[in-house]
Amino acid sequence: MSIPKFDETFTAILDSLKDGVELHRSEIKRRVREKFWDQMTDEEKRLRNKNSNNLKIDDNIGFAISYLKMGKFIFSSRRGYYKITQKGIDWINSGRDLNYNILRQDPDFIRYKEKQKRQSKQFNKHDDLKEDVDKIELENPIKRIEEAFVELEEELKNDLLDRLKNLNPYYFEKIVLKLFKRMGYGDFETTPKSGDGGIDGVIKQDDLGVDKIYIQAKRYTENKVRETEIRNFKGAIDDKGVQKGIFVTTTSFDQKAIDSVNKSSNKIILIDGNTLVDLMYKYNVGIEERDDYKDLKIKQIDEDFFLDDEDEIQHF
Repeated sequence: MSIPKFDETFTAILDSLKDGVELHRSEIKRRVREKFWDQMTDEEKRLRNKNSNNLKIDDNIGFAISYLKMGKFIFSSRRGYYKITQKGIDWINSGRDLNYNILRQDPDFIRYKEKQKRQSKQFNKHDDLKEDVDKIELENPIKRIEEAFVELEEELKNDLLDRLKNLNPYYFEKIVLKLFKRMGYGDFETTPKSGDGGIDGVIKQDDLGVDKIYIQAKRYTENKVRETEIRNFKGAIDDKGVQKGIFVTTTSFDQKAIDSVNKSSNKIILIDGNTLVDLMYKYNVGIEERDDYKDLKIKQIDEDFFLDDEDEIQHF
């Protein structure tokens, strides 16, 4: 067989999730790709989409994941992770085939598409992009620029968050400070790698450095930031006689940590992983524009940005 079309991977995706496990998007792609791998030629296995530079089969699986989510056969349990719904389990157990022609008649999918159309009116002015959507989706989903734009953005943010979670922690601190610089805050300085007293960097909001914001950046893969870490951070900025602080993490904050900040007399802002990648996307930190389709800016990971050897860190 040739490279499976995106809707030809629907059943394989549901099958990979049928045990109720939570899988990352990349793991779903790996499992589904393996199912079709032996049936593809070496050339097909290497074929990449010219727009995304991803393996064509991976792009097709990625779009299929998005479509199954639209139809509520699966859901995103957290950014980048998916689980099957009862609806998806029932469908697998029925033994019926699922393809785009069936999905497009599904009530949940129809409601999603109607909502999406209302939110996408801003794109209607691009008459030259108004092609036969159904035909495009089945033959080459990557050409669906109007609807694919949101999906591509979400995919990029998922990849960006994964990249941040696997960075050198010290390099992650530098990226956070660079983001704040790009957002319009003042000059920043980093603290030593050790013995920083819970402070990773300082932003100077005025030329003399009278008004400062202290930064704590925690590069975690799974663990949430807990109340004790917030308490230590507050103690560190109190010792400096500063009232402003920003605590950034690649994961999230537990409820006690959030409550601690809400009750504090200090002005502390919490930025979790999802918010962090949203800001990096908005201010083009760690990403670059790949293509320009009229007013639509397609972005991708800036590979050079994530070089984390010591020389690069020193000259960041």
